[in-house]
Amino acid sequence: MSMSRSSERRALADLPVRLPGVTVLVTLVAVLALAAALPASEWQYWGGDAASTRYLPLDQINADNFEDLSVAWVWRADNFGPSTDFILRSTPIYAEGKLFTVAGQRRTAVALDPATGETLWMFREPETTRWRNSMRKNYGKGVAYAEVDGEGRLFLVTPAFIMHALHPSNGRLIESFGNEGTVDLLADFGYPYDPDKGIDLEVGYITSSSPPIVVNGVVIIGNSHQQGYMQTRVENVPGHILGYDAKTGEHKWKFNVIPQPGEYGHETWENDAWSYTGNVSAWAPLSADPELGLVYIVTDGATIDNWGGFHPGSNLFSTSIIALDVETGERKWHYQTVHHDIWNYDNPTAPNLVDITVDGKPIKALVQTTKQSWAYVLDRETGEPVWPIEERPVPQTLVPGEKSHPTQPFVTKPAPYEMQGVTQDDLIDFTPELRAEAIEATKDYQFGPLFLPPIHRDNEQGFKGSMNCPGGNGGTNIPGGAAVDPETGILYVASIKSCGTFSLVPGEENTQVVRQLTGKTVSAFISGGRGPRRIRGLPWWKPPYGRITAIDLNTGEHLWWIPNGDMPDFIKEHPDLKGLDIPNTGQPSHATKLVTKTLLMYGEGRGTTGRFHAHDKRTGERVGTVELPAPTNTVPMTYMHDGKQYIVASVGGRTHPGAHVALVLPD
Repeated sequence: MSMSRSSERRALADLPVRLPGVTVLVTLVAVLALAAALPASEWQYWGGDAASTRYLPLDQINADNFEDLSVAWVWRADNFGPSTDFILRSTPIYAEGKLFTVAGQRRTAVALDPATGETLWMFREPETTRWRNSMRKNYGKGVAYAEVDGEGRLFLVTPAFIMHALHPSNGRLIESFGNEGTVDLLADFGYPYDPDKGIDLEVGYITSSSPPIVVNGVVIIGNSHQQGYMQTRVENVPGHILGYDAKTGEHKWKFNVIPQPGEYGHETWENDAWSYTGNVSAWAPLSADPELGLVYIVTDGATIDNWGGFHPGSNLFSTSIIALDVETGERKWHYQTVHHDIWNYDNPTAPNLVDITVDGKPIKALVQTTKQSWAYVLDRETGEPVWPIEERPVPQTLVPGEKSHPTQPFVTKPAPYEMQGVTQDDLIDFTPELRAEAIEATKDYQFGPLFLPPIHRDNEQGFKGSMNCPGGNGGTNIPGGAAVDPETGILYVASIKSCGTFSLVPGEENTQVVRQLTGKTVSAFISGGRGPRRIRGLPWWKPPYGRITAIDLNTGEHLWWIPNGDMPDFIKEHPDLKGLDIPNTGQPSHATKLVTKTLLMYGEGRGTTGRFHAHDKRTGERVGTVELPAPTNTVPMTYMHDGKQYIVASVGGRTHPGAHVALVLPD
C-alpha cells in the first residue's frame, strides 16, 4: 500500500503536457524504487487497497492494446430482487481467486468466477422487518475481506444493520464469530430497539450503505441514514462508529460522532441539541493506515440538510474528517471541513492516502475531495494541513431562527477544480437568445459566492431562492471521487459543474414529502421548491459540465484537465445549437475511474453512454475508447487472474439492467 513506500524513490523530470490548444511544461515524478512491492493482482478493498488509491500496478492492458478489449462476461443483478434493474452500486473485490459482490435490496452477497462470471455461491440474510425500513436498501457498495489467523473472511453489513462473517470458499457463516456468524449491530449502538423492527422511528433509524473496513484485526463499521433533503423532523439517532474483533465478533469500542457530556466537542452543540439531533453518519467508504493504526472516517451534516436552527453551534463532528485509533476507537485528530453545515456539503467519498514530498519533506498525506471542489490535503499522522487552510468570513443567514457560522475553511492550495459561487457571467451563452432566457429565468434568485446560505421563501428581499454553486451533487461526489497514483503522487479527481437552489418553506407545509418519517417534532423549515434547472433543455450554466483534473500533490499544482468523455447527444442534437462550433462540453456526470501502471481509465458515469475511456496519465491525452452495454454507475476495478488482466465495471441504465461487465484482451 502507499503508506509502505519509500519517500526517497523519486527523481524529477521535466515533461511536456498537452492540453487542448496549449502546451505547458510541468514537473512530474519518476519512480526509482519501491520500498515494498504491492500485491500485483488483488483488489481486496472497495477502493483497491486500505489507502483507497483505486490503483493497481498492472500493465498488461496499455495504450497500444486498450481498444482490443472485449466483453469477457456479463453478470446480471436483476435476478437478486427489485430495484437492481437499472443501478448497481457495488464495486466487487478480488481475493482468493474469486470476485465478491452484493446485489438486491436484501444485499445478497455473491461469489463469482473471475474468468467466466459464473455465480459460485450466494448468501442472503434471513427475513426480518428491519431491512424493509432502510432507505438505503439498494445502495450496497460491497463487502470487506481480511485474513484472520491465516484464513480469509468476508464481512457483510446489510440494510438491517446486521453484520455477517462468511467463508469465502462457500458463503457459509463462520460460527465462531459473534452469534453463530452474526452480530446485531443495534445491540451495541446505544438505543432501545426491537430485534425484528429495529429502533422506533420516532427516535430515529440507522442503516448501512458502504462496506466496513478491517484493519489490524478490527472490523470498523460506518452507517447511513435517510437522505437529509428528505427529512422533516428534528430528532434522529447519530451515526456512531463501531469497532469489533475480526476473529471473535466481540464489540471493542464505540465512537460518538455527536459528543456526549464530558467528551471533546460537546460544547459545539448548543441548546442541548446533542441530546436529540442525529445523522452525522459515515455513509462513505472508509480508509485506513495499518502502520499508523488509524482508520479515517468522513461524515455528513446533522439532521435536515439546509436548516440548522434547532442545532446551533459548529457541530462537531459533522462534515468532518476523523482519525480514530483502530484498537481503542480514540480520536487522534479531526478536521471539520464545514462548520454548521447547511449546504449538504457532506464529505462524499473515502479519503485517498498517499506518500508525497513537499519542499523536500516527506509527508504521509491524506486527501479528501469534496462537493466544494477542493482537495483538502492533510498530514494523516497529525491532521495538520499541508498547505494553509484559512478561516474566512462568509455571508450570513437571513432565515429567522438560523445561526450560521461566521467563518468557513478555505483551501489555499491546491486550487479549486470546479466553479465556486455564481454570477451572471456564468450563465449559458451559446446564443444571445439562450443567454437572455437564462437571465430572465434566474433574475429572481439570489446569486453569490461559495457558502451563500439558504434563504426562506418569505424573505423580505423578494427572492424565490438562493443559487448555490457547487450544489449538493458536486463538485465531487461518491459515484466519481478520486484516484491517486502512489508512485507519482498525482491525484485524478472527477467533478461536475452543478448548482442547487435553496428555498426553505415552513415544515408543516411539506411533511408529506416522504412516505416514511423519523422523529417527532416538525422542523421550523425544510427544503422547498426548486429553481430553474434547464433552459430549453440545456443547463443554465456554461460548460464544461464534467471533467477530470490531475493534481500533483507534491507541488499542489494542477497539471491538466480533460472533459468527462464526449459531448452528450442532447448538446450535439439540440436544434438551437445547429451550426455552432462548440468545444467538447464533457458529460454532466461523475466519471468513474481507476489508475494502473500504464493508464487512467474511466466510464462516463450515470445517465450517460456506455463508453469506457483510457488516457495517458502524464498528459491527459486519450489513447482509446471501448463500448460497454450501459453507463457505469460506480468505481470500476481491475485484477489479474490466470495470467490475464480483467477490468470489471458496474453498469446499468434506463434500458439495461444493472450488471457487472468484465473486459479482457483476446488470447
